[in-house]
Amino acid sequence: MTVDKPELRIDTSKPHPARVYDWLLGGKDNYPVDQQVAERLPAEARGNAARNRAFMHRASAWLARNGVDQFLDIGTGIPTEPNLHQVVQGITPSARIVYADNDPIVLRHAEALLISRPEGATDYIHADVRQPEAIVEHARGLLDFDRPVALSLIALLHFLPDDEDPYAITRMLVDALPSGSFLVLSHGTADQHPELKDETEATYKKGAIPLRMRTRSEVEPFFEGLELVEPGLVFATEWYREEPAPVQERSGFYVGVGRVR
Repeated sequence: MTVDKPELRIDTSKPHPARVYDWLLGGKDNYPVDQQVAERLPAEARGNAARNRAFMHRASAWLARNGVDQFLDIGTGIPTEPNLHQVVQGITPSARIVYADNDPIVLRHAEALLISRPEGATDYIHADVRQPEAIVEHARGLLDFDRPVALSLIALLHFLPDDEDPYAITRMLVDALPSGSFLVLSHGTADQHPELKDETEATYKKGAIPLRMRTRSEVEPFFEGLELVEPGLVFATEWYREEPAPVQERSGFYVGVGRVR
């Protein structure tokens, strides 16, 4: 594995979404400022994070079993086993994975935890999704963009407000992918628990973290021009392609897998 490793300082005075998410998943790589945000979130937040993570595992495994052996995961988050590369290389040992995140703490752990199978390869770039061209350029060093690539944007785009145009950023990334590629996306929503929307958004706002949960009709445009894989755009606990089916529970995420024509 290679790592793009600039000298970066971890700012422990401000919360970061990746570290808040780490706390929600039961991780230890977070700071009091992140814990303060996470602990003020509704109790459902921990379950929602786990259900979202489980969707990522199911979708990645299904893609690997169906011949996809290249993955570009943006907004990776702090490594939590099993990571994406462990899921897909457990099925296809030669799979190649490029990770990207903008939190220096993820960079600090990348070299130690994102270890590839000998037959495959992993890479890590410290970059923000708002830099789609730079991410794709770096990814081309490991991935062959003449063959299908699975682009993962998991629990990421709800941290981009409307004025940053997350739809255009997603389109730029998808447009770089060849035919037969896939977009794997999950996005925060309050559609199944509208009573928690104000509390959740206010908690993140107090931590100076922008949060824009979106409705189903607002998430649909991320898949514009793509062929949605069954069961389509659904809640996290409703997406599966192989048994056993996940337990049907309320979810704070819309999820979907779209194929590039």
